[in-house]
Amino acid sequence: MHERRERLQQLMMQQGTRAAWIVKPENMRYLSGYTGEGGLLVCDGDCYILTDFRYIEQAQRESPDCIVEQTSNIYKPAEAIHKVLRMRGITKLAFEPEVMTVSEYNAATEILSGIEMTALGGLPEQLRAIKDKQEIDCIIKASNIACQAFDQLLTWVKPGMTEREIQLKLDYAMMELGSETVAFDTIACAGPNGSLPHATPSDRPVQLGELLTLDFGAQVNGYKCDMTRTIAIGEVSDELRAIYDTVLMAQESAFEAIKPGAICRDIDKIARDIIEPRYPGAFGHSLGHAVGLFIHEEPSFRGTCDATLVPGHVMTVEPGVYIPGLGGCRIEDMAIITEDGYINPITAPKHLVVVSR
Repeated sequence: MHERRERLQQLMMQQGTRAAWIVKPENMRYLSGYTGEGGLLVCDGDCYILTDFRYIEQAQRESPDCIVEQTSNIYKPAEAIHKVLRMRGITKLAFEPEVMTVSEYNAATEILSGIEMTALGGLPEQLRAIKDKQEIDCIIKASNIACQAFDQLLTWVKPGMTEREIQLKLDYAMMELGSETVAFDTIACAGPNGSLPHATPSDRPVQLGELLTLDFGAQVNGYKCDMTRTIAIGEVSDELRAIYDTVLMAQESAFEAIKPGAICRDIDKIARDIIEPRYPGAFGHSLGHAVGLFIHEEPSFRGTCDATLVPGHVMTVEPGVYIPGLGGCRIEDMAIITEDGYINPITAPKHLVVVSR
């Protein structure tokens, strides 16, 4: 953690800042190991955890190399920060405006009189974009759990089960296999609900002749995986099979171009150029995104992203086709960028699995 904070301080110094107030949970965990509520003050090589009585012991256990400062309704975090900055002669404080409300900002500036507040500019996220071996190991373990849970699902899913039943059983399977929690709200949608990319599982029973899309992920030490499989409930129409085959072709073609030095927007275009002529307007989201402590990180495979892939990036590749009234299909794997290519930690089969028991 200390090495991560040192790299953050170097980036901060480049923008003329010695102190940063960090409250985004993922950034707090990345920089200190602390998983409770409150905030961090990273300043001149030191890290203060600012939290209330409920989390003091937790902070001391999780982050023994940090200074734990107890705050309260009376002694607010901004007051603790002001005390440290005055003591060190610092008059400029970087903060995360994307997660601070206007009322919180106004209250803080009133307390932090004489301190210039400036945007941190996503510096922790910039560091988090490139995962180290320890982080990648956690993501691989999470992927293994999710794939095992999917293998189990194929033994019990059947027509007549509701989307909600399937979602709950899949979630339970992941946690029974060792997931801390689900990486995000699991999607289980079939038939006409499949045209909703982020459908909420309903009480509608899945039926023979439908595609069932499952978007889910496990979590290990805070690190998430993200995978999607679409399966057939009984035999499906030639039209639905054609959709599946197109999505799979788009994904496989995108994977062929993934390597260090590739430009994110170019990867997105490869998949889009396959889907769009066949199903115009039916692939409306980006091809993928980075994954880590948060489920949607940067960079991303989208038409406006000029980022270059480098070793340590962990990306999803998830093309889809969504047709109202008919259904949809999405297939999602992950690409861990290496020195000479990528590793896909998602091992679940990608051919169209048919279940009809």
